[in-house]
Amino acid sequence: MKLHILAIAVHPDDIELSAAGTLIKHARIGQQVGIIDLTAGELGTRGTPQLRLQEAADAARIMGMAVRENLGMRDGFIVNDEAHQLKLIQYIRKYQPEVVIANALADRHPDHGRAGKLIADACFLSGLRKIETMHDGTTQAAWRPKRVYHMIQDRFTEPTFIVDVSDAHTTKMEAIKAYKSQFHDPTSAEPLTYISQSGFLESIEARAMLLGKRIGVAYGEGFVSETTLGLSSLDALLLPDLA
Repeated sequence: MKLHILAIAVHPDDIELSAAGTLIKHARIGQQVGIIDLTAGELGTRGTPQLRLQEAADAARIMGMAVRENLGMRDGFIVNDEAHQLKLIQYIRKYQPEVVIANALADRHPDHGRAGKLIADACFLSGLRKIETMHDGTTQAAWRPKRVYHMIQDRFTEPTFIVDVSDAHTTKMEAIKAYKSQFHDPTSAEPLTYISQSGFLESIEARAMLLGKRIGVAYGEGFVSETTLGLSSLDALLLPDLA
C-alpha cells in the first residue's frame, strides 16, 4: 500500500495530540494516510502496553487511517543508530510516503527529540539505493519522502507553517480521548501524571485555538520544516476569508 502521508512517532498518542487534525483532513479527501508508532509506550505510568495498542487502534479508526503499525522498539531507549535506522527504512520503503510527519526535534520527553532525529535521518537514508533492505523476502527499492515535517509537541516551537484543522478538530479530540487510560479520569485509582491532570486536554484545545487565530481560523496545527518550502504560486497560501 502506497501512502500519501505517513506519520511516525515514538509513542502511541503523540500523533493524536499534535497532528491528528491534519491527518484527518487528508484522509477525508480520499488520500491514503497511515501511522507508525515506534514503541508501545510501555514505560507509561498508567495503563498497560496491551491497552495502549488497543487505544491506538481505536484512535486510528476514528481518524480514518488506512493503516497503523507498531515497530516494537523499546520505550525510553530509542537511539539514532544503524539498527533503528534500518528497521525504520524498511517501513518507509514499504509505504513510500510523499510526506512524513515526525516527532519534534527537541521536547520535554527526551524520546521525542531522539525519535525526531531518527525519523528524519531514516527518511534521507531510505533514498540511498546502496542501502539494501528486505521486506517479506523481497528486496526493496530506494525511496525518499519529498518532505519531512516535525510536530510541535509539549514545548512550543515557532511553526514554519500552520494547517487549518477547524473542520477536523472535534474528531481530533475524539481520537485523543480514545486513550482513556492516559488522560484525566476522576474515578481512576492509577497515579496522577503530567498528561492525566485535569486541564491538560484543555491546554491542547487552547494551543489549537491560538495557532488557528494566527491564520484567521478557529483551530490550527503547527509544523516545523528544516528545509525551505517552495510554492508553485502565491495562491497556494490563500485561505478563504472569514465572514
